[in-house]
Amino acid sequence: MASSLTTFTDEARIALDTLSGRAAGLFSPSLRLGVTGLSRAGKTVFISALVHNLIHGGRLPLFEAQKSGRVARAFLEEQPDDAVPRFQYEDHVAALVNDRVWPESTRAISELRLTIEYESASGWNRLFSAGKLSLDIVDYPGEWLLDLPLLGKSFADFSREAVELAALPVRSDLSRAWRELASAVDPDADADEMTARRLAESFAAYLKACKLDERALSTLPPGRFLMPGDLEGSPALTFAPLMTRSERRPRSGSLQAMMERRYEAYKTHVVKPFFREHITRLDRQIVLIDAMQALNAGPAAMADLERAVTEILSCFRPGRGNFLTDFFSRRIDRILVAATKADHLHHESHDRLQAIVRRLTDRALARANFSGADVDVVAMAAVRSTREGTVKQGRETLPVIIGTPLKGERINGETFDGKTETAIFPGDLPEKADAVFDLSEPENNEPAIRFVRFRPPKLERTAEGVTLSLPHIRLDRALQFLIGDHLA
Repeated sequence: MASSLTTFTDEARIALDTLSGRAAGLFSPSLRLGVTGLSRAGKTVFISALVHNLIHGGRLPLFEAQKSGRVARAFLEEQPDDAVPRFQYEDHVAALVNDRVWPESTRAISELRLTIEYESASGWNRLFSAGKLSLDIVDYPGEWLLDLPLLGKSFADFSREAVELAALPVRSDLSRAWRELASAVDPDADADEMTARRLAESFAAYLKACKLDERALSTLPPGRFLMPGDLEGSPALTFAPLMTRSERRPRSGSLQAMMERRYEAYKTHVVKPFFREHITRLDRQIVLIDAMQALNAGPAAMADLERAVTEILSCFRPGRGNFLTDFFSRRIDRILVAATKADHLHHESHDRLQAIVRRLTDRALARANFSGADVDVVAMAAVRSTREGTVKQGRETLPVIIGTPLKGERINGETFDGKTETAIFPGDLPEKADAVFDLSEPENNEPAIRFVRFRPPKLERTAEGVTLSLPHIRLDRALQFLIGDHLA
């Protein structure tokens, strides 16, 4: 689908941008890694932990270059794009390490350059390689990515799909106010700013309600309705789908004509520049998902997460180029889908969580007709906030996780104070991944797991008082898949 998102003129501009970037990097190899995910999936934590572990020589046994001692050092440099905000790594690490609070989540695009000096494992490569790789990490909200399919959809398509989604059982009560308001609107009536504003605000309120933990829904375009940034209140964000529409060309000056014009403006001035200036420049991609939240909310939330992952995969430009084509076009040749917060489960369930995400991803790949890139999945925790233990309950011994729940978190009627360390039995994921997607069985509507959010861990220190790197689960595996071949 990505090929349908651009015109010939767009492709020409992309080719010129790529050629300029490749020329600048001829003598300084770089790799652009996109990091995305829906809100609260842990993008900020992932980037902070990745950089912290590489700079501080963290424990990364599955990251071959680090394990074999070939990484000489890693350090931050100025990013190549002056017009893109810098990812505030130092502030985020201070929040994690010093304050033991989770950093603010991604609300806009940002970038960071981490340079890795290494020794190649191949003597031949050592002759021709500088042993230096600049990793340009691009952080952007997944909600914005879910807007990209709109580029290939008319306002009528957008409205029809939005109405169908709003009528689903898992959404119908949340969307009722918007549907009632939209049903009372005559699309052929004169355009009216207050009517447009009421419809847009009601639709945005419905989308925000879908995000709450109780529903944990993921497919919620337009993404800027949830994260408007500096566009808040602009005409480009003051539109909404219409329940009924004229099948003919709308009358000039009508409400439908206004909505269609603003929808097209949203695509032209918001969505398309984001795709052209950022997505088309990526070499590798990681998609972080909070499968735990969706699992807690039930099969309907899992089905919606699968729909969102399908939409996301449809937006990338996968493929492998050659020496000539790479000068004019970047293609993403590796994509990692990572289920975060694996530390909220005992390790006995980690493989089950990974199997569930593998099932979800395989179905999404099939639905998106996706091909041309290596895709892998992993269950991970970029920062591990718990440790494991066991407790006796009668004659039974239960595997538990131990950590400090965030203040205000509740489980089994107990509210935590944010200071007390607690042992929690989160439950077990089902052995068969299909069970969490099955909408036909009533018992499957019960959460497979019950979890609380924990504070970041208190970092260990050496005898000399040096703070060690942030602990993790399978961050090293993610690194090996995403960049390991470039350090071979």
